[in-house]
Amino acid sequence: MSRQVSGPLETIGIGLHYEDLNVGMRFKTAARTITETDLVNFVNLTWLNEELFTNVEREGAAISGRVVPGALVYSFAEGLYGPAMNFTGLAFLNAELDVKGPTFVGDTIHVEIEVTELRLTSKGDRGLARTVNQVLKQDGSAVLTYNPLRMVKRRA
Repeated sequence: MSRQVSGPLETIGIGLHYEDLNVGMRFKTAARTITETDLVNFVNLTWLNEELFTNVEREGAAISGRVVPGALVYSFAEGLYGPAMNFTGLAFLNAELDVKGPTFVGDTIHVEIEVTELRLTSKGDRGLARTVNQVLKQDGSAVLTYNPLRMVKRRA
């Protein structure tokens, strides 16, 4: 037996609007473990075929272990952050990115976010939000930081 619903359905899973944000606000994402399959797929997709990522037996390497590209860590961080901007994020405008340390296959990462700047655009139906995003490993060490400026919808 199906139920009839009158009127339009409300969409669930909508991200943060401009009005939901305050300078100084902090939150974090869910976590994700980076697997060998993630590394292989990312390297093949992006053609980042450096020995550092493709050769387990490299001699004299400065970093030992299955290190993953900073670009993969950044991409996963943006994916983890995605639910916060679902249906409300309009544009990614700018960021400075700093790789703080190596990330390896088997590491679990999450992102801690702090809102540092908010301003309305001239159109008035959207705003700009700058955050500082810090990607942390399971031991609490920072492996990557970046400060995206995003255009975000305002509430209707």
